[in-house]
Amino acid sequence: MGNKVEICGVDTSKIPVLSPEEKTQLFIKIKNGDEKAREEFINGNLRLVLSVIKRFYGRGENVDDLFQVGCIGLIKAMDNFDLSQNVQFSTYAVPMIIGEIRRYLRDNNPIRVSRSVRDLAYKALSIKEKMIKENQKEPTVEEIAKELGVDKEEIVFSLDAIQEPVSLQEPVYGDGTENLYVMDQVKDNKNTDEYWAENITILEAMKKLNEKEKMIINKRFFEGRTQVEVAEEIGISQAQVSRLEKSAIEHIKRIYK
Repeated sequence: MGNKVEICGVDTSKIPVLSPEEKTQLFIKIKNGDEKAREEFINGNLRLVLSVIKRFYGRGENVDDLFQVGCIGLIKAMDNFDLSQNVQFSTYAVPMIIGEIRRYLRDNNPIRVSRSVRDLAYKALSIKEKMIKENQKEPTVEEIAKELGVDKEEIVFSLDAIQEPVSLQEPVYGDGTENLYVMDQVKDNKNTDEYWAENITILEAMKKLNEKEKMIINKRFFEGRTQVEVAEEIGISQAQVSRLEKSAIEHIKRIYK
């Protein structure tokens, strides 16, 4: 894969290299609407895309697909780059190319994540970046949740949902003779006698809830829905779902005790 010369019909050995001066001259022409300069600038920066996609080798993704997505990131960087900021184009472009590829990998994750959950996660990430720029420090989950007007649990759930899955066969430590894999550190807490006893008790307690409470608890904790999704599905507000959920949990706790 790493030795492949042609990607998406592009002979990587023949990709031109532009000097900083040439990039600046081309960029000025691009801002004036010169399409030929735009094409030359893109071709002259394809090596930047190649250097970025090497970070994503070995994940089972098609290299041609990664290259095309990386090119989209390159074009977005070119369209948004500001010469007056006195920053090298590569410094500005690399994070945008990486971001575009990561979005592609998240959206094509084999574990399906609902559109509403993905949208909330992307909004949370956007707010996080904005708050870091404004306050020069990373915001807490509570601060992000307050800015978006949702519960902090929903922020945590949505961000967890878009994370890339880790293979159980992925090594986490090696001393040169023997590797320790993720699966070696995974403890099975779901097949114990205690777990099944607790699960049966909770299911029995749920039978004593009213129909709406039972439906909300089932959708939230057994089907993995967010409060927003449940609210949309049954036609009530998120605040009502939150109140009913808390009431049902308190009811279960009383029975469980």
